[in-house]
Amino acid sequence: MIVQIWKQKKMHESAVKLAKLLVETDASWFEPHEPEEDDTIIMERKEEEKEETSKSNATANTERSPEPDTPLLIATKTGIVEIVNEILTRYPQAAYQIGKNGQNILHVVIMHRQYKVFNVVKNKEEAKRLVRGIDNHGCTILHHAANTKYYHGGTKPTPALKLQQELTWFEDVKNQMPSHFFMHLNKKDTTADKLFKDNHRDLLKTAQEWVKNTSQSCSTVAILVATVVFTAAYTAPGGFLQNGRPILLDEPLYSFFTVMDVAGLASSLTSVVIFLSILTSSLEFEDFHHRLPRNLSLGFTFLFFSVTSTMMTFTATILLLVHLEKKWTATLTYAAAFLPICVFVLFQFPLYYQYFVAAVKSILDFLSRNLPGNWDFLQIIDDY
Repeated sequence: MIVQIWKQKKMHESAVKLAKLLVETDASWFEPHEPEEDDTIIMERKEEEKEETSKSNATANTERSPEPDTPLLIATKTGIVEIVNEILTRYPQAAYQIGKNGQNILHVVIMHRQYKVFNVVKNKEEAKRLVRGIDNHGCTILHHAANTKYYHGGTKPTPALKLQQELTWFEDVKNQMPSHFFMHLNKKDTTADKLFKDNHRDLLKTAQEWVKNTSQSCSTVAILVATVVFTAAYTAPGGFLQNGRPILLDEPLYSFFTVMDVAGLASSLTSVVIFLSILTSSLEFEDFHHRLPRNLSLGFTFLFFSVTSTMMTFTATILLLVHLEKKWTATLTYAAAFLPICVFVLFQFPLYYQYFVAAVKSILDFLSRNLPGNWDFLQIIDDY
């Protein structure tokens, strides 16, 4: 296995060296691009013909010849960050290349959801002009962020997170553009916002059904946990004296039992309230951007803590009632007590982690927008 990994690593290094040599000899960036008009890089030729000009001649003047895409656009489309970065570093003017559909590098990278390449290109000085590009179909880069033609499900595991990723992607692209482009109409008289909602209706319905089913299931589990810990609070281990005082009150583990029981009841009821608030929300596009992922993360957190507290309560009860003297018996008891917690973590932690990260990013984004100064917490996390 080590030899195979070493060979693959050497192959990657050789590929990078070969790519650098090819970039040095590449002359595709010499191809002229369309002129800039009205502070907008027009990606299609607009020549007005006289009324007597035939339709075929007008079409020939409007459409570009079907030449193949340049190496830069191909690398952008396939998401090869190293080649894109190498070409733009050596030949910055290559960023103004235009493909056969009148699309520049930003159109291509956004259309194909190449997130890493987008992070490289958007920091280039040339991106300030490229964001104004309009292709042969009258589409801006924001239209391509809304289009799902090349969308293959994203990188997130659940429908809710997939929709949030698309909303975040659309918002990131929108932040790169001048505000007067937001209401731009393409040749089908459609704005980018309307195109986004039309293309993501099915994903929204899938996300709504998933959120409802998940919230209902988690609410049921939380109510069950609340019922168990509420009953345990009135059936103290060892029973009560005639004056109502617990018999094992002076035992150190009894205080631990009480604390875990109260914590389990409080956290389970809190998770129920959170999941009910999710079920009663409108579940529209705006809700999936920040609020729903944050609430789901909180609900999963409190549910996990309630299950953990319940098992701690069970363990304390066993140790109070049965005084284990043999080490192997105590070990088995501890293993049995922690088994449900370990299984819960094993199956739910990946999902919880995704929502926790989404919630943290939402909070940091809020702080970045409201704190004085240029505090870009999200960029700091991405760099880290």
